[in-house]
Amino acid sequence: MAAVLGRLGDWPGERRVAVGLSGGVDSSLTAALLVAAGWEVEGLTLWLMSGKGSCCAEGLVDAAGICDQLGVPHHVVDSRTRFQEQIVDFLVEGYGEGLTPLPCSRCNRAVKFGPMLEWAEAERGIGRLATGHYARLRQGDPRDGRHQLLRGLDAHKDQSYFLYDLPQSVLGRLVFPLGELTKEATRAEAARLGLRTAAKPESQDLCLADHHGSMRAFLDAYLAPRQGEIVLADGTVLGQHDGIEHFTIGQRKGLGVAWSEPLHVVRLDGAMNRVVVAPRREATRRTCVVGAINWVSIAPPSGPIEVEVQVRYRSLPERALLTPLPETAADHATGRPHRARLDFAEPQFSVAPGQAAVAYSGEVLLGGGLIQADA
Repeated sequence: MAAVLGRLGDWPGERRVAVGLSGGVDSSLTAALLVAAGWEVEGLTLWLMSGKGSCCAEGLVDAAGICDQLGVPHHVVDSRTRFQEQIVDFLVEGYGEGLTPLPCSRCNRAVKFGPMLEWAEAERGIGRLATGHYARLRQGDPRDGRHQLLRGLDAHKDQSYFLYDLPQSVLGRLVFPLGELTKEATRAEAARLGLRTAAKPESQDLCLADHHGSMRAFLDAYLAPRQGEIVLADGTVLGQHDGIEHFTIGQRKGLGVAWSEPLHVVRLDGAMNRVVVAPRREATRRTCVVGAINWVSIAPPSGPIEVEVQVRYRSLPERALLTPLPETAADHATGRPHRARLDFAEPQFSVAPGQAAVAYSGEVLLGGGLIQADA
C-alpha cells in the first residue's frame, strides 16, 4: 500500500479530485487512499434509477456514509434521465433487434466519466476524476502524446475491457488508484481502515438486473412477449420461444427443444423473430466485423496488425489479425468511422453481435468496438 500512496503523492499537477462513489468497497478505498495521500477529495455519486436497487438507494446511503467517515463533501447528481435514454432505451432496442448489447462500456462513456468530469468542473472547479476501476494509465506517450490504457495488475479483476470507449480527453484527467492492487488487498486495506463498506458483498450482475431482480424481469418490463420459432440453420422448426431477448449467443441450457445432440444458439434473427440453433461444431466463427472502434493507446492503423482480442469480458485473449475496413455511410453519420475485420487464429465460440471486441498488445489496450451482426 505504501507504493500506491507514494505514487499518488508524486502525481504531477492538481491535487483536487472528484471521486466517483458507487457505495462499494472499491470506490470507498479509492477515496480513502487519495485522502491519505494528501489530495483534496470530494465524493460524487450518480443517481441512476428510482426505487430499490443496490446501485441506487443503498449505494447512495453508503457513499454518503463513506464521505462522512472520511470528512469530505459528498454530492449527488440526478442522472436518471440520461441513464434512461442512453442505457435503458439502448438495451431495449438492441435486445428487440436480436443483439446482445453491452451497456457497461456505453455507460462509462455516455453516463459516467465524461458527464461526471463536466459536472465536477462546472460546479466545483475540479478537473480530475478518480474511480475504483482495476485498470492503469500511462499518461502522455512521448512519441505522440496519447494517453495509454493498461490492464489492471489483478488478472481476475482487470476492468480495462469496459473502459475501451473512453476518449483521450477523458483519459488524461483520470486517476485509478486500485490499478496495481488485487481485490483481496483492497478488502484487507478497507478493513484495516475501518471503512463501513469493507465487507460489503460485490454485485455479480448488471445493475439493471439487480434493480429488477433479474435481467429477464427487466426485459419483460419493457418488451411484450413475442412468440416465434426455434429453428435449425436449414429452417427446420424445433420449438417455440416467447422472445428472442431471452436468449444469448452460445447458450445451450434452457432452450426447451429436443434433438439428437446438444444444441447452442448461433444466431438471433430479429427480422424473422427466430432463434437459430446448431451443434457446437457449427457454432464457431473464424472472422467478424467490428464497428464504431475507439482507438485508445495507438493511432488508427493504416494496415493489418496482429492483436490479442477479447470478445467478452471474461473470455481469454485470442490471437487475431485486425484489418481496417472503409467506413460506411452509417459510420460517417454517427461520427464513429473506424471499423475492421478480425480473422482469428483459432475458431471462436460465442461471438455475439452487440458485444465488444477489445484489442490488446500485452498489457496495453489498443482499442475496441462493437461486433457487427454480419461478418
